Amino acid sequence: MYQNHQTGKTGENAATLFLEEKGYQILERNWRHHHLELDIIAAKGKILHIIEVKTRHSVAFGWPEQSISKNKMRFLKNAAEAYQFQHKQWKYLQFNVISITMESDSIKEILLLEDVYF
Repeated sequence: MYQNHQTGKTGENAATLFLEEKGYQILERNWRHHHLELDIIAAKGKILHIIEVKTRHSVAFGWPEQSISKNKMRFLKNAAEAYQFQHKQWKYLQFNVISITMESDSIKEILLLEDVYF
């Protein structure tokens, strides 16, 4: 469990830096509402971006972004709805996925999938 947790944290840190370099303003990391969690909430222009980060050391079982299940999609939508309800100034919402592959302890590739429809 610890290895997966560390891989996830490494990926989220890399994703945050990547997004900041692309002009996103990071509003929240690991935002929680009851049992729901959003990895990264960011703003760019007038759009609120809900960003799910998936990090893997191997693609033997598929690319990182392929591990997002229907249940996870539903949780992301519900969490985004809760956040948007609490922060009514955000009218426009977009779901993004950052897929990160690692080799040993270094980032091999970061892929931003924008405007993902669940």
